[in-house]
Amino acid sequence: MNVIEAPSPNWDHRTAPPDVLVLHYTGMKTGQEAIDWLRTPESKVSSHYVVEEDGRIFRLVPEERRAWHAGVSFWKGQRGLNGTSIGIEIVNPGHEWGYRPFPEAQVAAVIDLVADIRTRWDIEDGRIVGHSDIAPDRKDDPGELFPWKRLAEAGHGLWAEVPAAPGAPLGEGEEGAGVFAFQAGLTRLGYDCAPTGRYDAHTATIVRAFQRHWRPEKVDGIADGETRARLIALLRLGG
Repeated sequence: MNVIEAPSPNWDHRTAPPDVLVLHYTGMKTGQEAIDWLRTPESKVSSHYVVEEDGRIFRLVPEERRAWHAGVSFWKGQRGLNGTSIGIEIVNPGHEWGYRPFPEAQVAAVIDLVADIRTRWDIEDGRIVGHSDIAPDRKDDPGELFPWKRLAEAGHGLWAEVPAAPGAPLGEGEEGAGVFAFQAGLTRLGYDCAPTGRYDAHTATIVRAFQRHWRPEKVDGIADGETRARLIALLRLGG
């Protein structure tokens, strides 16, 4: 795997080895614009890698160092994930500038890169996530067009297919034991969704993040039967 060195000054030292892998999209008009921004000291942001649409891989920060890509974040009880994560920026204009499918060469490069990273670090499948998973109130990336299923089929990350699942949908304003159990499941998977039994706006935001990753054909923040069934299936897989 050929990696192009493009050092960024936006890093500091780790205090623990990485055990989370976070995928982003760049959300800028061009890949070069994104790389330039991530290498500018004034931006105070960076990732470890950038993967261009043609499959080129750029290394901005060595994996042994802490890159500034996650920001305010949470996964599986841990906050501030910069210190224990590796960040991969995937070139795509994003929802603001014309979100589009990720090209084949780029997807293949991401899969190869993830596989390579995991030869060096102990990163469980349930800790391969999107920026929207760890910061659902701020981020939508890499979004519902990213092929999470294909990544999981290559052996990296969780994915679950379930048959059509009946059941009344849960949405904002709902209360009760069913909501409490659903929130508990989201928390067990990794989200910051402490069970309250009230389906509030925060819960709906987390459900949209869950759907972007694990039910991309339906991103509406409503927990219908299939959304809940997919969550249960993921937890059974060890999420």
